[in-house]
Amino acid sequence: MRGAAQRRVRLIGPLVAGMAACTLLAACAGPGGTANGAGATSGKADLPTLSDATAAQKRAQIRLQLAVGYYEQGQLPVALDEIKKAIDADPGYADAYGVRALIYMGMGETVLADDNFKRALALAPNNPDVANNYGSFLCQNGRVPESFRWFDAALASRQYASPAKALNNAGSCALKVKDLDRAEKYLLQALQLAPDQPSANANLARVYYERRDNVRANFFITRLGKIARADSLTADVLWLAIKVQHRLGDDGAEQQWATQLRRRHAMSPEYAAYQRGAFDE
Repeated sequence: MRGAAQRRVRLIGPLVAGMAACTLLAACAGPGGTANGAGATSGKADLPTLSDATAAQKRAQIRLQLAVGYYEQGQLPVALDEIKKAIDADPGYADAYGVRALIYMGMGETVLADDNFKRALALAPNNPDVANNYGSFLCQNGRVPESFRWFDAALASRQYASPAKALNNAGSCALKVKDLDRAEKYLLQALQLAPDQPSANANLARVYYERRDNVRANFFITRLGKIARADSLTADVLWLAIKVQHRLGDDGAEQQWATQLRRRHAMSPEYAAYQRGAFDE
């Protein structure tokens, strides 16, 4: 349960940050609401701010914030109830549908999650956070070719605050179907924006391992060992590091990674594979 909750937090983080303000501002904008738009007059017109939100929109925002808090704690039924109240207050609140989609994902309700993602994107087609999360949802549910459209849509937005995450998500998704060229392209771009992103380094190591480019694989594995907390490395990443060193014939480095795998994931299938020497399975 703890691992699942951590995954939920990582997924929802970019979506929630700043989203209430964006949606409420968009909802409050009315005709003539831009100071530089056609029909602007003596400067008396103001840009919309949060104070322009209706009482119903403010209630919806509060309910959404409560829902996010419960979601992050793993209390999905309570979070779902708060989202229903947010949507009752403001049926056009795109971010509420986006969060409800994530809640349904956590509950394993894939059809309902898909419906809510589509509703959110219909209401806010240029929301990059929802697009990224929908891409991740599609990838997780075996709809990899569809997912790239939404990752690319997120990346096309100049307002997107977390492009490195979408690039890593897209690269990871490409890896699932062994599309190594596409994966490499996305992941190298991710590291240009965030060189110390552990998951992108691990994914690039996997790309080069699959290509049998062991020197490059080792470069990214070595960098991963320097930037990531030791207790954050998963069994599959440690097993990858062992296999890279095994191919290079570096027994000392192989043993160092194997010690970490034994200490942290002794009951894992990866450690069992290491014990039987299944390097090429």
